[in-house]
Amino acid sequence: MVAQSKRISFAVKYVIKMEQNPFQWSHSSVVAVTVCDADAKIIYMNEKARRVFKKYGENLLGKSLYDCHNPKSAAVIQKLLNEGGSNIYTIEKMGIKKLIHQSAWLGAEGKIGGLTELSIELPIEMPHFVRS
Repeated sequence: MVAQSKRISFAVKYVIKMEQNPFQWSHSSVVAVTVCDADAKIIYMNEKARRVFKKYGENLLGKSLYDCHNPKSAAVIQKLLNEGGSNIYTIEKMGIKKLIHQSAWLGAEGKIGGLTELSIELPIEMPHFVRS
């Protein structure tokens, strides 16, 4: 009974901590995580994203995604913010291959609250498994 009480206490403390800082899970992730609001203003970047996008400035919080994207990419961002959905692709830049996953997140009343972008470094060659 004491062990169960300790587990419940830990779980409650964890939930409270996550409510106070919902992005805590991603702070030291090897995946670059960027989040913007419905106006395309950056509201969160983890440490990896800050390093990756440092060329655009030291602190990009509050800046518009449109300021660091070309017109074609800006149109994709606008479409995602208007319609929802995802934009998923791979790139290779300076010998590093990445999977980019951009998707709308839903806020209050199920309306689009903004976008998340995950940038995941991939090996140039990697296995692909088909599972049933």
